[in-house]
Amino acid sequence: MKILIRNLPRTLLENSLKELFEAYGEVQSCTIVLDKTSGESKGFGFIEIAKVGDAKAAIQGLNGKPINGNKIRVKKAETTKNA
Repeated sequence: MKILIRNLPRTLLENSLKELFEAYGEVQSCTIVLDKTSGESKGFGFIEIAKVGDAKAAIQGLNGKPINGNKIRVKKAETTKNA
């Protein structure tokens, strides 16, 4: 399941984000979205967790968690379907 994480501290690195979610299950991928011109974090990212139950536990356990002074927002990533 793909998870969207918002309100990330701009200084947070991908490996730190991955470690946070690994407590809930196997992380298949971890990406923090970067600004194309500055290369700095845009403050959000995506995690993919193999098992749906683990992903739901991570969403419930980490939504609202303070990370370096920011309360992160965690939810299932919406998938877009092209017609």
